[in-house]
Amino acid sequence: MKIKGLRWYIIALIALATVINYIDRSAINIMWPYIYKDFGIADADNKSALALITTFFMIAYALGQTFTGKLMDAVGTRIGMTLSIIGWSISIALHAFARSLLSFNLFRFMLGFSEAGNWPGATKSNAEWFPARERAIAQGIFGAGASLGSVISAPIIALLYVAFGWKMTFVLIAGLGLIWIIPWLFINKATPDKHSWLTEKERNHILDSDPGSKKQTEEAPVLGWKELLKFRNTWGIIMGRFFIDPVWWLFVTWLPTFLKEQFLFDIKQIGAFTWLPYLFAAAGSLLGGYHSSQQIKKGIPAVKARKNAIALGCLLMLLALVTIVYFLDTLKDRPSLAMVLIGITLFGFQFLIGNLQTLPSDYFNGKNVGTVAGMGGTAAVAGTLLTTWAVPVLTQTSYVSFFVLAAVLVPITWICIKYITSKKIHS
Repeated sequence: MKIKGLRWYIIALIALATVINYIDRSAINIMWPYIYKDFGIADADNKSALALITTFFMIAYALGQTFTGKLMDAVGTRIGMTLSIIGWSISIALHAFARSLLSFNLFRFMLGFSEAGNWPGATKSNAEWFPARERAIAQGIFGAGASLGSVISAPIIALLYVAFGWKMTFVLIAGLGLIWIIPWLFINKATPDKHSWLTEKERNHILDSDPGSKKQTEEAPVLGWKELLKFRNTWGIIMGRFFIDPVWWLFVTWLPTFLKEQFLFDIKQIGAFTWLPYLFAAAGSLLGGYHSSQQIKKGIPAVKARKNAIALGCLLMLLALVTIVYFLDTLKDRPSLAMVLIGITLFGFQFLIGNLQTLPSDYFNGKNVGTVAGMGGTAAVAGTLLTTWAVPVLTQTSYVSFFVLAAVLVPITWICIKYITSKKIHS
């Protein structure tokens, strides 16, 4: 049996896994403003408690990014992704049995460690299944999964919460990941060089797009973390992720709380409004990949095309965030406009992040892509932890500082990518 365009089936499954990933991780943030009293937490302490829960998740996520990056390089994406999604499905189901803040923290730690594998796994899989000129589009599809997960998670979680309560909500969404494993193992039987369903035309398209690259990859050494840190490009990726990812997480973690405090929304209104910014983000993810791929087709080197897309995404983010800071008081009476401006911010983020996440596969051979991607993911979590701890302090009286913080991080990211990374591609 031969299937035309098999690589697109693979990336579609990875995007679906990412949708499930975001439904699972978003559940606590959406329901938290309405369930924290069940754990005896006072109104004044609810944001600090959520920050603590998020901290446990993010510490595990940081450790998991680096560990699972090595795992993907060691056992391959087929088994690595399977282990990851089994782990996070069990972890999210256990949330239903939380009886205290301590047990929530434990289950969030388990969730963060296992969910981390989705990112180095996706980056490595894209490097395996797509030639360089198509990788940004593939990464964009994968990134759109994160945005789509955020689009649908708010209404889904709100409906399940209203219908079944918070405990059963965690159990029901856990089943999604376990179901995903079936088509993943069935379709992703082997790597492109060995997959029996690939047509020869597609196999050559994937493997022979860069003459000699397969031989170079086979001969290239597997580098350790210490050796990879000797490269300037590794540091550019690490620092870029350190500064830009916290902006995304500011909204993933705190948007429901912001809507409740700024606009006095109930959970049904949050479900009705929260999806809009992430719809913008999904569009940004796809267009960011398309933008750089079109530039590559015109003869622009892949790395330069990625950097151009990153610069454009940063510009859009900065313009939207500065506008929000300037007009935040008047936006209190215009929640729809606030959602559009946040949407433009997330559009810009997703426009650039897929290209940033593709850089490891541009700079390094396939044996080291997962590791470098994991290191970048760990740095992203480290930056996110700092902003997570800052939010309860910054938002005591107003959210102005919240958006100022996000705005400041954007140009710093552009500087890291522009001046720390180089044009050299490491074999």
